[in-house]
Amino acid sequence: MSEKIPADYTPSADLLAGRVILVTGAGDGIGAVAARTFAAHGATLVLLGRTIGKLERVYDAIEADGSPQPAIYPMNLEGASPKDYEDLALTLEKEFGRLDGLLHNAALLGTLTPLHQYDLEQWAKVMQVNLNAPFLMTSALLDLLKASDDASVLFTSSSVARQGRAYWGAYGISKAASDNMMEILADEVETNTHIRANAINPGAVRTTMRARAYPGEEPTKVTPPEAIMPTYLYLMGPDSRGITRRHFDAQ
Repeated sequence: MSEKIPADYTPSADLLAGRVILVTGAGDGIGAVAARTFAAHGATLVLLGRTIGKLERVYDAIEADGSPQPAIYPMNLEGASPKDYEDLALTLEKEFGRLDGLLHNAALLGTLTPLHQYDLEQWAKVMQVNLNAPFLMTSALLDLLKASDDASVLFTSSSVARQGRAYWGAYGISKAASDNMMEILADEVETNTHIRANAINPGAVRTTMRARAYPGEEPTKVTPPEAIMPTYLYLMGPDSRGITRRHFDAQ
């Protein structure tokens, strides 16, 4: 069952002050906007993505905003090995000693095609980025999350995760599995840790991925990423302490 944050929610300016937050797919779309928004509310961001140029643009925007200096961590989730995630954890431990927030935002759309025609190589790529990567990353960073006094792990869901829809293939299936992974993680860490895990369904948002899925749609009629940030702030910050294993709609 999905929920929404309080309609009158207003985050404080210093909501995330002092927190270290990692965002995957931080180079553009929702990830870039979330990173800038978290930083604007005081967080130190770790910008993770595969395209250095895009990450650098977000880095520059955060600095121009006057927010805390972020860090860039280039990583291609499609080809990352377990050791790559271990190296990430070691780097973050050395630089920060803990992790207060993790937003699993990176995703591949794949192709919209009938299941029996789905290309196996494409299937594997989508599953690697949308499902295996969040599993491997969360596992590798769990000790750093445990070191936080109040850690939040956010998984990105979708309407096609909750109700299967024709032609959404690997994307819909990977997102349904991701929702289940969030619930399992939340159950496992609810006792004896300060970690909570939740899922956000962004809804229809003006991104490159959305344009690929709906090429005939008029972009100006689609919600911009900035408009859904209150849900991200609420679930990433201390205002949602005690809330875990929930599914939220950002719209």
